[in-house]
Amino acid sequence: MTRQTKILILTADAGFGHRAAANAVAAALADRYGDACDTLIANPMNDPRTPAALRLTQSEHDVMSQQLPQVYELGYRVSDRAVSISALEAALIAMLYGAMRDVVEQFGPDVVVSTHPAYQAAIAAVFAMNRHYVPLLLVVTDLAAVHGLWFNDDVDMCLVPTQVAAARASQLGIPVERVEVTGLPVNPMFAQPVIKSELRAELGWANDRYLVLFAGSKRARKLEPLADVLNHSGLPIQLALVTGGDEVLLESWRNVEWHLPARVYGFVDNMPSMIRAADLIMCKAGGLITSESMAAGLPMLLAEVLPGQEAGNAEYVVRGGAGELVADGIEALKVICHWLERDGSLLTERAANARRLGRPGAAARVAELAWEAAHEEMKPRKHKFLDQVSTLRDILKQRT
Repeated sequence: MTRQTKILILTADAGFGHRAAANAVAAALADRYGDACDTLIANPMNDPRTPAALRLTQSEHDVMSQQLPQVYELGYRVSDRAVSISALEAALIAMLYGAMRDVVEQFGPDVVVSTHPAYQAAIAAVFAMNRHYVPLLLVVTDLAAVHGLWFNDDVDMCLVPTQVAAARASQLGIPVERVEVTGLPVNPMFAQPVIKSELRAELGWANDRYLVLFAGSKRARKLEPLADVLNHSGLPIQLALVTGGDEVLLESWRNVEWHLPARVYGFVDNMPSMIRAADLIMCKAGGLITSESMAAGLPMLLAEVLPGQEAGNAEYVVRGGAGELVADGIEALKVICHWLERDGSLLTERAANARRLGRPGAAARVAELAWEAAHEEMKPRKHKFLDQVSTLRDILKQRT
């Protein structure tokens, strides 16, 4: 029996984007290579040995960015400096080494794919301490404002979503031959042909009105007043309002007297189908939702932007002509009115721009590169931590 190729995908649950990218790559591997591939998605941050302070960053990331945005932005900027990054890497090695070593030794991967910036130094340290390397592929999930912690020279391939991110990688010392613009991996469904009218019929949506999709969640706080303004607009639109895990918003929208055709949803598992069936989307500027929307050619009204990487996402969308940033319901109403006039000519233009920026085949490309890396002989090159094994031992002793 032929041995399966083992592919380890490292992710975290700080927001939706890292996990979604990991799932997308795993799905693409399954689609293309089937049983020949054994894929494991692991989150070392959830390991009991990982300090609680680091584990909690996954759940408290949103609390800090929403309730104390200026503090969060300051921390983001201060940590995005060369000296700070080196200190962060040392701390992350100390905190993650045990969990990282065990998942590598127990699974025995032929290649490692990382979708989170915290892992590169720790996995490189494991390789150096064991004197055993397998290819390490990095999948960057921020579109434009990319933190320097992502870019560690020990990665064998740096796979980025945009040319802006590629320029940032080169600026921080990743050789250009190890950087490829793949796009951000999204559900492989986005690469499939779509007949929008058929999708709408399946979803119970009408075809005689424009469909405005609201992508709500506990992380999106500013959608409710926008929906209220559109509800009283008299525009030829219908609304599909997804609240995700936000039970308060779900109850609120269920109690609204809707003057337009409207359907309210809680948590859904068919968001890709909804995105492909809609005409425009109201959302926050998260990397996942903006990438999925661009992959579907769906114009965006960005109602909320968290400091840090989301600011870069918003700028990328707006500069590319794929959407607009709106401050309130009245501004959103003005934009939609402009987009819909002259039989929606401007909306059509925004959709074409989104489609041009989108890369629906990103997950398939990452899967292909991971598979190739697992089967190619590694080219010898210098790994920085090989000369620092004694320093690594000191770091790990301090942890124990």
